Amino acid sequence: MGTRTWRQLTVWLHVVTSVGWMGQALALFTLLVISRTSDDGAIRVAATSMAHEIDTFLLAPLANASAFTGFLLAAGTAWGFTRHWWVLAKFAITLVQLYAGIFLLSGALRDSVGSEPAPVALVSGTALMASALAFQAWLSVAKPWGKVRSGAKLPTAPTWVFVVAVLAPLTDITVGLLLGYPLPALSLIVLIVQLVRRRRLLLVTRPKLPAGPPR
Repeated sequence: MGTRTWRQLTVWLHVVTSVGWMGQALALFTLLVISRTSDDGAIRVAATSMAHEIDTFLLAPLANASAFTGFLLAAGTAWGFTRHWWVLAKFAITLVQLYAGIFLLSGALRDSVGSEPAPVALVSGTALMASALAFQAWLSVAKPWGKVRSGAKLPTAPTWVFVVAVLAPLTDITVGLLLGYPLPALSLIVLIVQLVRRRRLLLVTRPKLPAGPPR
């Protein structure tokens, strides 16, 4: 298969994992609402516990894969990270979501297991996460606001970049399921390699300033 096919597979994986991420965020929201509104204490505890399991085994791996494939598509194509407002907006929102999900929501959800009811902040956080993902989906379709700036338009990355863009997150998801917790190590390595490669290309294609007059 050629570069175009593997790039399309990367886009497909990005779409599938993004939809899955939003679906699991909605599932968490539903379970946490049940945890807050049910009159049965056992149901409240069970709903929070199930939300924690979904977060660990479904939402987190899908979020990692969605973010990784999105970053790779930006780093491996002419879209870049900062050439277009809609890409820049998606990039910024994804970074905020990853930080909030990893360092705030997941920890709070883990701490709330066994207690009742689920904190309001958790319910609000999952609703905001799903809403942000829906907004990002609109950005991908509408591509609004034009360009941030004009600059060097890098060529599409070679085939191997998109091959590993597909295989790395699938491998990480499999390893994470076996270990019992998400571990996107291979995806991070691949992303760093491509970012370094992109940085070198930018330095090569950057126009050189004309030399000043001799003194």
